[in-house]
Amino acid sequence: MTAAKAQLSILFLPAGVDRSAGPLLAARSLRGICDGFVAVLLPAYLLSLGFGKLTVGLIGTATLLGSAVATIVVGLLGSRYPQRALLLFAGALMTVTGLAFGFLSSLWPLLVVAFVGTLNPSSGDVSLFLPLEHARLAESATGDARTALFARYSLVGALSAALGALLAGLPDWIAAHAGVSALFAIRAMFIVYAITGCAVFLLYLRLPRREARTAAARTPLGPSRGIVTRLALLFSVDAFAGGLLVNSLLTLWLIQRFGLSLAAAGQFFFWSGLLSAGSQLAAAPIARRIGLLNTMVFTHIPSSLCLIAAAFTPTLPLTLVLLLVRSALSQLDVPTRSAYVMAVVTPLERPAAASFTAVPRSLAAAVAPTLAGGLLGAGWLAAPLIACGTLKIAYDLALLASFRHIKPDGASP
Repeated sequence: MTAAKAQLSILFLPAGVDRSAGPLLAARSLRGICDGFVAVLLPAYLLSLGFGKLTVGLIGTATLLGSAVATIVVGLLGSRYPQRALLLFAGALMTVTGLAFGFLSSLWPLLVVAFVGTLNPSSGDVSLFLPLEHARLAESATGDARTALFARYSLVGALSAALGALLAGLPDWIAAHAGVSALFAIRAMFIVYAITGCAVFLLYLRLPRREARTAAARTPLGPSRGIVTRLALLFSVDAFAGGLLVNSLLTLWLIQRFGLSLAAAGQFFFWSGLLSAGSQLAAAPIARRIGLLNTMVFTHIPSSLCLIAAAFTPTLPLTLVLLLVRSALSQLDVPTRSAYVMAVVTPLERPAAASFTAVPRSLAAAVAPTLAGGLLGAGWLAAPLIACGTLKIAYDLALLASFRHIKPDGASP
């Protein structure tokens, strides 16, 4: 059995990657399934509890703001405590978050849990797990193998999120066949979220213990501070734009504009997730050919143009086609961005760099859902899509202008 697991790990991981990365990829897949169905179910759940569209945005803001605070703590204290212990804490917190959302019904308790918990209303990973897993993954490979590992990590997340989105139609099926209310069935999905948190905790237990870091490793940022600061500022623009249209708000937009059902929305996010996952496979070979930075920029701009066009299309089929094309292109920058950050800083700075590039992303994205929810509630349905696409194009052009002369160490130019 042990030999079989070892062979499976070798097949699952890219060449040149330490097998200790296996539990991290498995945990990412489980979390992705939960993120997939939560992003679709969250707006319907809140509306079923009697809340308005603005509340959907407020919950999204609370989750992203809480993620920002958590990543700040990781950046300041992560070098003083074992990464394994912090990951175990995150797994336990995921369990508590699912239980709380499964049983609470009042707004303020839900806002508190959204802030301190691990709920993720977006298509990407913006939780406490992100900087911890990124830093651990970066230690498992070097050079192009690191880029391939981050691509595999993003691929696993995208595939599992697509499957999770498909499961968003399960509450309606349960309500129709089990004689329970749709609200009860949605609550049950949050209990599934909690159980998954327990499984993630057990996976992290399998991570090998690492020796304590030296005092030199406790300096959060050193020679790479300037580069990380510029990246963080630019990433915050991209994150604010993305926060205007996290998956839960895109679900709300599709429901409000076209009357889409939860099952249909789940199917759409399933196919968009598969397209996003397919793009992860192309990220590493494209980056080897044209470079990490060019991959990030020149695949991102067309996806933003598709999003802007979707704001003006009159029919549901054409809108979904444009959104699917966007999904096929928009995630190519995810593994390359992660690998780029890890490649332009020194090894000892990687945990801090992962945290301090994630912090402004979460802070900037945290403001956006409330703003987008207010715009949708006011009837300005096209505004979030147009603003999101325009800001992302501005970010891409600024990123290219600022970093086109910087070559990452240990990766393809």
